[in-house]
Amino acid sequence: MIVHHDAESDCLSLQLGERFDFSIHREFHDACLGAGRVARSYLIDLAEVTRMDSSALGMLLLLREHAGADHADIRIVNANSELRGTLRVAGFDKLFVLH
Repeated sequence: MIVHHDAESDCLSLQLGERFDFSIHREFHDACLGAGRVARSYLIDLAEVTRMDSSALGMLLLLREHAGADHADIRIVNANSELRGTLRVAGFDKLFVLH
């Protein structure tokens, strides 16, 4: 996982590797929630992700709550068609901006 914080726009970007599952839970938590600070916006890049499980969905929900729930600015980008389908079936297209 590559984490970048753009201080000017206060956007935290996470570029995930092949697996978005429980194996990266601690790393994801530390990057997004660990400092206790809320960024203005979040960008979750799924370009390299080939595997996503239910814990990934849980991590996204925790991030959403941390970032302000309905007021959160979280964009999920570069998801392949299979991942997009999973996110839509789970109703995440109503909770997050999917690009």
